[in-house]
Amino acid sequence: MASSLTCTGVIWALLSFLCAATSCVGFFMPYWLWGSQLGKPVSFGTFRRCSYPVHDESRQMMVMVEECGRYASFQGIPSAEWRICTIVTGLGCGLLLLVALTALMGCCVSELISRTVGRVAGGIQFLGGLLIGAGCALYPLGWDSEEVRQTCGYISGQFDLGKCEIGWAYYCTGAGATAAMLLCTWLACFSGKKQKQYPY
Repeated sequence: MASSLTCTGVIWALLSFLCAATSCVGFFMPYWLWGSQLGKPVSFGTFRRCSYPVHDESRQMMVMVEECGRYASFQGIPSAEWRICTIVTGLGCGLLLLVALTALMGCCVSELISRTVGRVAGGIQFLGGLLIGAGCALYPLGWDSEEVRQTCGYISGQFDLGKCEIGWAYYCTGAGATAAMLLCTWLACFSGKKQKQYPY
């Protein structure tokens, strides 16, 4: 099977897919922030949440519904910072996934990825990683929202977790973006084969 990638390019393609998958899984999972409310564990993502309080009419008290789901609307996301974070991180994940799938196609299709295309792909990966990094940096700005304060003991604020802690999905998203920016961008420069010069 013909390939347009060098040996380094094949490593780049596999690593690109791994980085994109890591960032996308971390972004989608609602485990960026852990806390507890009414004695039940609660977790938040940028656009999803696990466990939320509802008023039980029969018992006339607040109870926790232990389910995970996304907010009913974009405006339902607790803070403007988290809404921006969702857009920026989602766009970054999309770019990483686009490059990763193109790179994997380069393993099977001849003359798909030249040296120039590889370098452009590396630039796109750098931009994607930068966007995800910006999203991760914006996320702590939303810790002063009412929903987070209820979960973190009313002592959380911007860049102050209170009684909460950072979840694995936050680290997962950031790690995928960092690896894409540093490793994949560098490997992309050596990924494509030099194109043949045709006489016509």
